Amino acid sequence: MHHASIRTANIHRAIAFYETLGFTVCERFTTGYTLACWMEGLNGRIELIEIPQPKPAPDAFSDEHYVGYYHLSFDLTDQVSDLASWLNHLQHQFNQGVTEQPNLFQPLKILLEPMQQMIGDRVYEVMFIADTDGLPLEFIRILSAV
Repeated sequence: MHHASIRTANIHRAIAFYETLGFTVCERFTTGYTLACWMEGLNGRIELIEIPQPKPAPDAFSDEHYVGYYHLSFDLTDQVSDLASWLNHLQHQFNQGVTEQPNLFQPLKILLEPMQQMIGDRVYEVMFIADTDGLPLEFIRILSAV
């Protein structure tokens, strides 16, 4: 896959959010009528597109009847020792951002605290947070294979 595209209400907030996760802007451009960029990080590439007059995104995480793309998932197995420590560090970074740049940052919204989950024949550590527009992001670590 080349990239996942995310429409955002405020591209500057979205860039600050994803930079805090470890992404970097690799190209800025316009899509004819609005600002956009590609960002790379966590072994993937995303495209952010600012939408004029945005409407709130549906609640894909909590709405059991939502149909469509559900979330992006990032494998942190080789990058962090455990998700709880990484989440604590991330929360600290976002709290600091809210204090220092309240126009760019908002408190981190945790959708699911780190927990273990059996998926197929593997045990994963799994957690979810929401991005600046409320879109769910999953972070996983492989703990063991059965």
